Amino acid sequence: MTATVSPTGKPTTPKEVGGASWPTGQSEIDAWTDKYFSRTKQAVAKFGDAQVTYALFMRRPVVSAPRLALDWLQAVAAERGTSFEIDLRYKEGKWVGAGEPIAYVTGSFSQLVDLETLLLQKLGPACVAAYNAYSMCSDLPKVAFMAMDARHCAGTSMAEMMAYAASVGSAKARKKVGAIGFIGNATDATAHYFGEEDGKGTMPHAFIGYAGSTLRAAEMFREAFPDMPMTVLVDYFGQEVTDTLAVCKKFPELVEQGQLSFRLDTPGSRYIEGLDPAASYAVLERHVPEVVRGYRSEAQLSYLVGAGVSAAAIWRMREVLDSEGFKNAKIVASSGFGPAKCHLFAEAQAPVDVIGTGSYLPTTWSETYATADIIEYDGTARVKLGREFLLRR
Repeated sequence: MTATVSPTGKPTTPKEVGGASWPTGQSEIDAWTDKYFSRTKQAVAKFGDAQVTYALFMRRPVVSAPRLALDWLQAVAAERGTSFEIDLRYKEGKWVGAGEPIAYVTGSFSQLVDLETLLLQKLGPACVAAYNAYSMCSDLPKVAFMAMDARHCAGTSMAEMMAYAASVGSAKARKKVGAIGFIGNATDATAHYFGEEDGKGTMPHAFIGYAGSTLRAAEMFREAFPDMPMTVLVDYFGQEVTDTLAVCKKFPELVEQGQLSFRLDTPGSRYIEGLDPAASYAVLERHVPEVVRGYRSEAQLSYLVGAGVSAAAIWRMREVLDSEGFKNAKIVASSGFGPAKCHLFAEAQAPVDVIGTGSYLPTTWSETYATADIIEYDGTARVKLGREFLLRR
């Protein structure tokens, strides 16, 4: 695919590149680019320009999520009155192997060289996060996901990038395995990536503390937002079971309509009400005995029967709700749901309805480093020794 517009097929202008800080002006780019690139730009202007082609790649397998990076690149081209040719080898949502060029970018050396730093910042993290989001949604295809990453991001640019990445990974999981995937996120600014106008969410722990009790918080929220489905946090006072049942009994019509959910965000410093290690094993023994009968690492056991929001905790909450006649009440889980935890929850067939997560964000940041190398100068193939695998085939 060769394009002189964005990979989305729409003309790009600087104002259209995200709602976050995506610099397109020369002074901003100068301030944020590596100095050796800006000095190269000056030297090339002195000795004569060249037409070059960059290969953009990563050192690990990823899911291609290039839109923000390439849209930004085209916005800068428009700002500078030039054009760049983009040969996108892996469209958005495609698997990309380690070392395989995601795209080739061709244009004036003097116009491209000072953009490398910012371009790579916008490419690598999104591709790894999309990979993680895909694996989580694929492992739990019947679970809806909520992107709650904003609080973990280093600024608004990263928050936009991560929301976009979740939407790419989610779309791939829907296409490949029929997953529900990500149904929304926590902020208005990036809700459009999930086909929504607004962010989603009901109450944080701070509101429970303000209300003085979980039941009172639910009553206040319902009075303030009478037409909205309600998700109630139930771990604030360490009475997950007691408070859940109290809210169900107060709002039985919401339960019956499937409009009432309970969110477990219990910290890893304690078990949910009524559970301990022995009781946690017993819960899984009743429902999925095989899941704890093989070798498990310490981390895996913590996801299954440990403190906090474990698979056993979810099973116990489902048992309680069903036994009390509240089968339409839904369970929302949050706290540390990355690819590894989601995989174990899938093995345990944990009856969770929604997972709120920011843990699809890359944990090993060095894996997000994208790289760019020039592979052609004025149509002549030339690349540094050891990177010949980047040459066009």
